[in-house]
Amino acid sequence: MCICLLAGASRLIAQQSSGSATVSRPVVPQEGIFLVFPFENVGARPRLDWIGEGLEELSIQRLSVSGQQVYSHEGRLDEMDRYGLPSGAKLSRATMLHIAEEMDADYVVFGNFTSDGKNITVNARILRVSPVGLLPEIKESGPLASLMDLHASLVWKLLRNCDHAYPLKLAEFSKLQQPLSLGAFEQYIRGLLANDDESRLRDLKEAARLEPDWPEPAFAIGEVYFQRNDCTAAIPWFAKVPATHARRVEAIFATGVCWLRLGKPDKAEEVFNALEEDMHRNLLTGADLPEILNNLALAQARQENFPPALTALGRARDIDPDEDDYPFNLGLLALAQKDLVTAGTHFSEAVEREPDNPEDLAFLIYTLDKLGKKSEVTAQKRAAEEAFGEKGLPLLRIDAKKEDSFAKYQRVKRELDITSLRLELEGPQVAQSSAADTAIPANGAVAHIRRGRQEFRGGRLDAAEQEFRAALVEEPNNASAHKELAEIYRRRGKLDDAAHELQLSLEERDSAAVRTMLARVYLEQKKYDQARAEAEKAIKLAPNYPEAKELLDHLEKSKPTGGGK
Repeated sequence: MCICLLAGASRLIAQQSSGSATVSRPVVPQEGIFLVFPFENVGARPRLDWIGEGLEELSIQRLSVSGQQVYSHEGRLDEMDRYGLPSGAKLSRATMLHIAEEMDADYVVFGNFTSDGKNITVNARILRVSPVGLLPEIKESGPLASLMDLHASLVWKLLRNCDHAYPLKLAEFSKLQQPLSLGAFEQYIRGLLANDDESRLRDLKEAARLEPDWPEPAFAIGEVYFQRNDCTAAIPWFAKVPATHARRVEAIFATGVCWLRLGKPDKAEEVFNALEEDMHRNLLTGADLPEILNNLALAQARQENFPPALTALGRARDIDPDEDDYPFNLGLLALAQKDLVTAGTHFSEAVEREPDNPEDLAFLIYTLDKLGKKSEVTAQKRAAEEAFGEKGLPLLRIDAKKEDSFAKYQRVKRELDITSLRLELEGPQVAQSSAADTAIPANGAVAHIRRGRQEFRGGRLDAAEQEFRAALVEEPNNASAHKELAEIYRRRGKLDDAAHELQLSLEERDSAAVRTMLARVYLEQKKYDQARAEAEKAIKLAPNYPEAKELLDHLEKSKPTGGGK
């Protein structure tokens, strides 16, 4: 899934320590969730192609700073990758609309520009998702050197297109924005587009030198070092991201991961504990994030503080019942405490969740062997050979006498999947204004679906189901509501009901993601022929959709037939 900027959360977190900072902030409504695409270069100067990506990134930042929910550049790329679309593909309005529907966005921002190297003209439009509508074009022209001011005016006019009663004047809107030089911005964008780390770091550091108070280059530099596993270099750059910045939560999370990598679990525990408390204090539903809980638990376990570690990991496992890392880590903690029976239960659950992970199965076999269950060991080894080949299982190097023998196998979550938070992260404007003042209605199918997803994320399935059913009362043919209701049924083991809801969703809107969900339901029902058929249809819709390809590959390897009757 796609990543959405944590603008609202980071601002709310900042309010805890700086309440006065929000007093003078203008109260503005949230217009909805925005999805921004790169602006097309319709001129004849390829060397200015960076401006297209730059206008996308600048639009994301300025919408976010002004209190709007907006998908990140990475979020858009992730969704396009699901459908096999190249990052630089020229997309039709219909394709952009389809992507926006899948991402549950309200507005699509797109446009083009032309420049002779001295002057520039930028055209931008908003495509409203529901009801579908193309809003009037906005055009701004001026010297290339004035691009930053020109763009601020452009975004302000786009927001006024969405809401003619938008309360901020241009001067007020501009005061919210980070003052930037064009030179620093160009270096930053070129750094993001660079093909190798050295070029990327060179350009990003130059941007940071030109604009030392601009957080974006600092976060990007920290990410480069983080991906290179150079945590000593990454941590100081992440520390430069202020509490009010949209990427602050991600920077804090990465810092916690770094402390784990550097063998300082006490510092990691402090970071993840604070982050978990902030999430509870500042999000509308007080949601837990399984990635934070997982890493917090591992930090505690490495200090032999097992009771809270087991509680946190158990919560992570319950929140995300499809992820095998959490029961796997629970199994490792049980082994560390010499509780073989419990470890076997956890590893068995991990294998059930992810049959294609050989390490899960290797640890299950190891545990069964220690328990003396020879017949089960033989059966599992036979299954492993069929699934992974004669030498497909990893060789486990375990010395139970050493304290860190199992710790080296622990699965630390390296990235924070914040997709699920995108409907919870409301900016301070929403907290200060009534529902009647916002552009998103308190009722209606869209509002019910969003509240339902919040409840679902918090593990409150009854409340989530109630919201999705309310959405279907408002719009009986709403494809998203049927899909979400299907996921609740699947979690509860009501597979026939789940399949029915997915079929209703597909009747309204064909989707590779929904067909893949339906294929998984059929697989759980052992309807292999039907599962294979749906996976094939998903791939026909989206030839490079990885989840569909992986599922079809799994079905081809298992090769059961005749189960679709």
